[in-house]
Amino acid sequence: MDEPFLIPVSYLGKDLEYEGRLHIMGYLHKIEINIDGIPVIFEPDEERNYRALVSHEQINKSKQLSAGLLQAIAMRLNSLLGH
Repeated sequence: MDEPFLIPVSYLGKDLEYEGRLHIMGYLHKIEINIDGIPVIFEPDEERNYRALVSHEQINKSKQLSAGLLQAIAMRLNSLLGH
């Protein structure tokens, strides 16, 4: 399933929307979200909460990409997917 979908996120008083794509690999899944031209992968951790997989280099390369934004997106994914 590679159909894009929109993820609404509130961050720093702004309502934002990001395009996501679901990637299923056997029993596992990942969600790829494009943030400022950088693909960020979100996957569930051992406690089924989403975490972002992104390098410090990618974070430093983008003005929009921040730890707070990644956390807000992960929390939104948790709430949308019933975690």
